[in-house]
Order: sequence, then C-alpha cells, then structure tokens
Amino acid sequence: MARERLSMRTIKEVLRLKFGCHLSNRRIAEICQIGRSTVQEYTFRATKAGLGWPLPEDLRQEELEQRLFSSSTAASSVRPLPDCLHIHNELRSHKAVNLTLFQLWVEYKEQYPNGYQYTQFCRYYHDWRNKLDYCMRQEHKGGEKLFVDYAKGLSIVDPNTGELTNTELFVAVWGASCYTYAQASLTQDLPCWTASHVTAFQFFGCAPHVLVPDCLKSAVTHACRYEPDINSTYADLAQHYGCAVLPARPRRPKDKAKVENGVLIAKRWILAVLRHRTFYSLGELNSAIAELLVLLNSRLMRKTKKSRKELFASLDLPNALALPDQPYELAQWRKARVNIDYHIGVENHNYSVPFRLLHESVDVRITANTMEVFYKGSRVAAHVRSYAKHAYTTLKEHMPEAHQKYLEWTPSRIIHWASKTGPATAQVVQKVMDNRAFPQLGYRACLGILRLGKSYGDLRLEAAANRALQFNTCSYKSIRAILVKGLDHLISKESDNQQQIILPIHENIRGGQYYN
Repeated sequence: MARERLSMRTIKEVLRLKFGCHLSNRRIAEICQIGRSTVQEYTFRATKAGLGWPLPEDLRQEELEQRLFSSSTAASSVRPLPDCLHIHNELRSHKAVNLTLFQLWVEYKEQYPNGYQYTQFCRYYHDWRNKLDYCMRQEHKGGEKLFVDYAKGLSIVDPNTGELTNTELFVAVWGASCYTYAQASLTQDLPCWTASHVTAFQFFGCAPHVLVPDCLKSAVTHACRYEPDINSTYADLAQHYGCAVLPARPRRPKDKAKVENGVLIAKRWILAVLRHRTFYSLGELNSAIAELLVLLNSRLMRKTKKSRKELFASLDLPNALALPDQPYELAQWRKARVNIDYHIGVENHNYSVPFRLLHESVDVRITANTMEVFYKGSRVAAHVRSYAKHAYTTLKEHMPEAHQKYLEWTPSRIIHWASKTGPATAQVVQKVMDNRAFPQLGYRACLGILRLGKSYGDLRLEAAANRALQFNTCSYKSIRAILVKGLDHLISKESDNQQQIILPIHENIRGGQYYN
C-alpha cells in the first residue's frame, strides 16, 4: 500500500497507462517513478470503483478522489516463501503474453492466502535474481519503443551575407526494426523538438507505445536517475498520440543504444555523403536528407538480410498505435494566479476566468491560436489567443452579475437617469464625464452624485447642482459639500454685473489708467 497519496494528475496518468496503453505495472512504475505496489494499489482501487480509461468527461476531480479513497484495502498476513526459480522460469518462457510479477503474485496468493504481500514478494525474487551471473541483451517488441536523439548537423549558408548557421540533426529509430527518420532543425528548443516528432510520426504513419528521449531540456525539465520531471508540453504531445515517455537515465547511453547507433549510421550515410554540398536553406537541406533516408532504410542489413523498411512493415507498423485524426499542435503550459479583477496575465495579455476563482492558481495551456485555463484538471475557460500587448480579453459570463450590468451602462443612459432629477443634475453629470479622458472613468462619480438624492432628496440635489454649475465646481465632493453645509438653500446674489470693489487711493496703486 502506498505510504503517501499521489497527486491526482499522477493517478490519472497511472490509469491511462494501465487501462489505455495496457502497460505492465513495472513499466508504469518506471514511467511515473513510483513503486509497483503503488501502481497495483491504484489500479485495484480504480477497478473496485468501476473506473477505466478514458474517465467519464463529467467526472470531477473531487468525485474521482472520493470514489478512489472511500475505503481502504485491508492488510493481510504472511509467510510461505515464493518459489523464485519457478517465477524466473515463468517470466522467461512467457514473454510473448506479457506475464508480469503481479500476475504471478496473484497466483501465489490464490495458493497461499496468508502469503507475502506484493512488495515483499518482489523483494524476495529480486534478491534471488541479483545473485545470478548473467548478462541480459535488450529485446524490443514490435511497435513498442521509438528512440529519439539529436546530433550535430551540417551548416546552411546565408545567400546574402555568406554567414554560416549550424543545424541540429533530429534522429528517431524504432527499437525492433531500426527503421530510421532524420530531420535537420535550427535548434533543440521545444518548438523544434515537438515539430520534429510530429513530422516523424507522419513519416512513419504510426506512433510508438513508448518514447525514449535523452535528458535534454525540451524533454526533461529536471534530469534525475530516479525521478525525472517530464516537460509538460512533451507530456502533452505524448498524451495526444497515446504514448508514454520513458527517458534514458543520465550518463547511461546503453539505455538508448538503438538511437546511439542510429545517430552513427545517420552520420555515415547522410551527413558524410552531403558534407561537400552547400545548402542555402533548411528546406533544401531536409530535401536532400529525405532522399538519402530512402536509400538508408532500403539497404539490406548484414545479419537479418532484410532492409529496415521490410522489418518495419512486419514488426513495428502492425503493432504500433494509429495516428489521431489531427496532428499535435504545439502547446506550452504555464502557471498563473487569478488577479482581483478575475483576469490572468499570459504572454503580456490579460484573459478573463470565472470570478469565483479569485486568487486561485490555475494551469494555462497556450497554442498558436488558443489559450485554455484549467483548474484542478478541469477546463474552466477558453479564449482565442490575442497578441495585443497589455490588452484585455473578457467574456461576459466570467463577470459577477453586478459587473455584467455595469457593461450595459452608457453615457447617454446615465444622463437620462440624471434628467429624472432635473436639468441641472443632468448638466453636472454631463460635465463630470466630459472632464474625463474616457466617459467610463466618470461613471462612479456620476452614480455617487445620483445617490445623494436618496439622502437629501431630489429637490435639494437639483438646487446643489445649480449652485455647482454657477461656480463651475461640478464634482461629487463639491455637490456633497454643498448639501452637507446647506448652501443649496442660499440664493446667490452674485452676477456678471456685481458691484466693483473700490480700492483706496495710494501712491503704490497705479490703477487701470496707468496702461492707457
């Protein structure tokens, strides 16, 4: 039984690999970097809960967790030792039917109900097997593994400046047939890495069950012998094609000996042949590589007396995965936190999400044309991607009800509301919005002025508006001060013909006649 509960994302991946890809518990444990007993537990829980793959679309993450962990398995007792020699012979003689230690343990438990649990059962067998002195040669099943790697490619020449640009040679080799694909790219970054996979799958006409990359950053964000972190975009590509990703261990070239040998052959039969040619574009270089690939895959191999193409057609192609209807579109994943205005900032643009997710952390999937937001594994928003910097894309349904009504406000509508109080109030509201760079910036002040009518009455508000117009102090604070101090009751006697102030005669006062 697992000591720590896995994340729901890892549990879903275990269920996908077990029920969707039909991998063994050992392989799933290697891919997900967890114990086989943990894989056994979660597959048992899923089976007991009546779950398979794919999961129901309407099954929320909370419901999945409740169904998986509503009850726990009971512990059982121990004792009779497993027959390790029998186990070893069974595994060697029944490879074709994918016999696993788990199945042998199930048979062992049927014979000895009080026997050891799966973890201890495996430990006894592995301790016994480690004492054997033998060397194992890797045997690859048809359609199972595709090994991928990079090699230094040729250079292309800028026709205008003569500047040389180095390229990278992407190489993909099937484990069973050694059928090879090669393509030149400018870099090893994520867009080139995923694009090369897509064109490789189109070239093969199928996809493998397992991808075995090196530990480059585009495939593995954190290289570790025991727990490598798969790049989210690369994992997304693998899920699109139904593959699993099993990176080679750091500094263990034998883990990907097929592609190491494939890189060597590609250098000999492609790069060496093209070394004296000059290429002025990446497309020109890839056209030449494609021509030599046909010759490489058609050559007879010495030991098998068959070509890679013939072996691929008989071994890998019939057992590989069919391609989906649409090729994978490059998607990058980001983490974002929802701001107080229920928007998230992604690639210098702001997109709305449902307002109930304020301050929550969400996962964002970005493609060239779309932007999707996921919360706890469920998609909560989708937008057409915008490249306008620092702009906003907002969906009305993401807004609170009060904010949706706010969108319906217009300057003419607010002026109409004010005219119900009186013409002076309408003029004040008009001036407030005219004094702003955008009328919308004055909405709040206008609503504040109209609300004063609820406290002081419409007659006093209209009188205060008249006084504000007379002294040109059209603002919420000014009208509120007039009402608080009762100045709206005063009748101003000032006019344009108000009496001039008579100044005293003094030698320092020149008067208006001085300038005539």
